[in-house]
Amino acid sequence: MATQYYDPENSASHYTFLPDQPDSGHRKSLKIISGIFLSVFLLLSVAFFPILNNQSPDLQINSRSPAPPSRGVSQGVSDKTFRDVAGASHVSYAWSNAMLSWQRTAYHFQPQKNWMNDPNGPLYHKGWYHPFYQYNPDSAIWGNITWGHAVSKDLIHWLYLPFAMVPDQWYDINGVWTGSATILPDGQIMMLYTGDTDDYVQVQNLAYPANLSDPLLLDWVKYKGNPVLVPPPGVGVKDFRDPTTAWTGPQNGQWLLTIGSKVGKTGIALVYETSNFTSFKLLDGVLHAVPGTGMWECVDFYPVSTEKTNGLDTSYNGPGVKHVLKASLDDNKQDHYAIGTYDLAKNKWTPDYPELDCGIGLRVDYGKYYASKTFYDPKKERRVLWGWIGETDSESADLQKGWASVQSIPRTVLYDKKTGTHLLQWPVEEIESLRAGDPIVKEVDLQPGSIELLGVDSAAELDIEVSFEVDKVALQGIIEADHVGFSCSTSGGAASRGILGPFGVIVIADQTLSELTPVYFYISKGADGRAETHFCADQTRSSEAPGVGKQVYGSSVPVLDGEKHSMRLLVDHPIVESFAQGGRTVITSRIYPTKAVNGAARLFVFNNATGASVTASVKIWSLESANIRSFPLQDL
Repeated sequence: MATQYYDPENSASHYTFLPDQPDSGHRKSLKIISGIFLSVFLLLSVAFFPILNNQSPDLQINSRSPAPPSRGVSQGVSDKTFRDVAGASHVSYAWSNAMLSWQRTAYHFQPQKNWMNDPNGPLYHKGWYHPFYQYNPDSAIWGNITWGHAVSKDLIHWLYLPFAMVPDQWYDINGVWTGSATILPDGQIMMLYTGDTDDYVQVQNLAYPANLSDPLLLDWVKYKGNPVLVPPPGVGVKDFRDPTTAWTGPQNGQWLLTIGSKVGKTGIALVYETSNFTSFKLLDGVLHAVPGTGMWECVDFYPVSTEKTNGLDTSYNGPGVKHVLKASLDDNKQDHYAIGTYDLAKNKWTPDYPELDCGIGLRVDYGKYYASKTFYDPKKERRVLWGWIGETDSESADLQKGWASVQSIPRTVLYDKKTGTHLLQWPVEEIESLRAGDPIVKEVDLQPGSIELLGVDSAAELDIEVSFEVDKVALQGIIEADHVGFSCSTSGGAASRGILGPFGVIVIADQTLSELTPVYFYISKGADGRAETHFCADQTRSSEAPGVGKQVYGSSVPVLDGEKHSMRLLVDHPIVESFAQGGRTVITSRIYPTKAVNGAARLFVFNNATGASVTASVKIWSLESANIRSFPLQDL
């Protein structure tokens, strides 16, 4: 029997959005007159509810505690402590146990307790999907980083396994950090990972399964000659981490992989070659470099087909193939990617669109999402993406609830043939197995300034698909030059009204709309008549608690001729993953409601535009909880 520590050696409500005092055509605040017309048996009532970032008068706040210390920076990794943009992350809110219990997700993967961060070395082996992950077995804050391990048959229902690797050698005693798996043609699995040494130097180490015939890969052996790579000359000892999955080189038996680093403020991807995964040679030059982007960590590099609809193995190359370069930027904690052309012989990757280069262009996810990693799934011939959804609350709250962070729903990744610039990310099809019965289907006509309640039994676990058709006369005839340069993050959120937006869905709201999280489109038009669509998620009023993240996330999203404005939302208690236009733009929201919990969560559609009506076609599925549990010990 294995021990936990494994030593490897439809009722509708209508509201009207009313502006506060205008400011250069934009509103800085918003109030809602709420008239609830459920039936003639219900009392018509009108009440004003503040839906800006105001505190309720009966809010109880504990006294301020000292700001938490930095976690990880002294060891040369990104700070794992959330720093609220308002500097109030050390304000302690009086969370009840019921509120904190509600925050536990129902179908996102997370450990039974304690801290989690980066996904590591995902792979498919003998019928099982294996994700590994950064884990602190001792606390709900970052530290003592160990490799957690789980398996699944379907990427939805999970079994916890004993730890894969623990920090127990001089070359990883300060942390078994991020790494990737490479599966060789004979089936051997090579796991390269970053170790933080006893002298706080980042080195690369090799591990492999002790028994390849074991479908669960319970036992892992660390190579006795570790480390296999140390920082090269000119690279800082704390600027050398996170090896990628390797791909085959131009010579027979040659393998290549890339590792993130920086020179000054220039982010770079180094490339090494090997034939045996125990000795490596640094190739001349770099795979790619982008000035001003800072340290690149958790680099990912993989091919996508411009012709087919399936994913490609990491070593695939040739006609009809582009390569994606993705980097997690340590300076701003954002995952960026770009699509380009890879010259295998010259060891060079070039972005197809320099203005969208890695680190200055598109992001994998515009919300709370970081350290993403993909792997090729040979079972369904798809590339699958995972990402770390961190916390945006106080460490004291995390310690109180006993856990921190989850993994995103696995997403398939494809090349967007229509734009040629974007990836398409979409929840794996297996998530649909959690849909409980037939969907609620509804079509709602939304006049300017209207909002409608959608009756669902539970608004905390949902799969929502919505398409919006904007009034064509308004869309084609209106020129809104004053909104040129619109940005989700600086717009003021869903309370800021324009002629053509915002319109969308409100999730995890209480009945009075004192807490709400709108996910929406906003269309701006310039003097040339061209429309630009933005996809945003507004968390500014998501919680009445202080000291939690309350930003407006989002970006522009291409909406091509003939396409409706469409979104899909996966709502799982405090996590909302939002996909626009088939996954061209994605936003992950991490929210901390105090009222919209324990059966009080509500779902609405709304149109807060001033000059255009919108028709919303809605499908809503309630989702069941995933089965996430420990593997039966007697079976180990």
